[in-house]
Amino acid sequence: MRERLHGFVEALRGAGVASSVSETMDAFHAVLAAGVEREVMREALAATLVKDHAERAAFDAAFDRYFALPARRRKRSTQPPTSHEGEGAGRGEGAGRGRSEREGGGRSGDEERREAERGPEARARRAADRLARRRALAEMSFQEMGPREIEEARELVRELGRRHRARRARRLRRAHRGRLDLRRTFRRAMSRGGVPLELLQRKPRPGKSDLVALVDLSHSAAAAAEFLLALLAPSRAFFRRVLLLAYVDDVVEVSYENGHVVPHAALDLAARSDFGRVLRALLERYESALTRDSVFLVLGDARNNRRPPRADLLDRVRRRVRTVVWLNPEPRVRWNTGDSVLAAYEKHVDALLAAGNLRELGGVLDRLTYPSPRPRSGYARVP
Repeated sequence: MRERLHGFVEALRGAGVASSVSETMDAFHAVLAAGVEREVMREALAATLVKDHAERAAFDAAFDRYFALPARRRKRSTQPPTSHEGEGAGRGEGAGRGRSEREGGGRSGDEERREAERGPEARARRAADRLARRRALAEMSFQEMGPREIEEARELVRELGRRHRARRARRLRRAHRGRLDLRRTFRRAMSRGGVPLELLQRKPRPGKSDLVALVDLSHSAAAAAEFLLALLAPSRAFFRRVLLLAYVDDVVEVSYENGHVVPHAALDLAARSDFGRVLRALLERYESALTRDSVFLVLGDARNNRRPPRADLLDRVRRRVRTVVWLNPEPRVRWNTGDSVLAAYEKHVDALLAAGNLRELGGVLDRLTYPSPRPRSGYARVP
């Protein structure tokens, strides 16, 4: 049973319902206490593994697949074959019976194979294979992806966005309520003989921030830019305002609609990147959107085709906003090589993060939703 439950937890994770080690152990003990009757076990597992009502449908679907009821087999006829008189009839009867037995055995074998393929062990194997494939896809560099991998990654990005949204919604509800402040509660209880008559809460975290995202749509960073915008799309509710911008040698406003990046003005995707010119255009057209409540997010490889980097303009942006985060989709070994001027921009950002695959890109969302205040002593480059 322990192995079956572990397999179910893996299948559940593949369906988008994540469970920690402690929750898995709680689920195992709950089943031991409640028993293995199907519906009782379903509710015991749901009580320990489902953390949000929005995840219940995915849980029930995964439970029905993994713990599916066995298919009913058709009853075979036990009526003896009709006897025929005569030697010729006997030979014909034996030949016919041999064929029917062979055919019946083939049909029975096919039925058994199909039932085995639909069994819980087979489904667990398929779920494990699917999970291994998704993990490998999350670790694959964007530069190594072909058309097939990019299409698979789009589906994975949609699921990551949904999971992040559900997780952030839970945290946001807890943040609005405030967490129990044990230290203040115990101090207040000292005046009442140590009896905690009043539970004191911590103050909720600060309100929502604004997000200004500037992504590179040139060929070298296009896949990473598309996936980042897809991840940000379901998270718009966690920001007060969101401004999505894209650039090559100029900057335009974009949106993410029906799985596609839609520019709101003409943008030459075949142009040579010029981030210095982009920064100048950004300050001319969108400076009013850069406020002390703004998180300024840049995705790009900082390859500027030997043109002036104008890092002073990025410093000007940094002085206006709350946090500057730079995501580089290139492998680290290529940073600051060739025409990359990342070092010129690095000193004007609060966090420089690798974003060369989906795992690294997905880890950025938590930093953006509730960004930390800017460090007092210079910038903080995150390794």
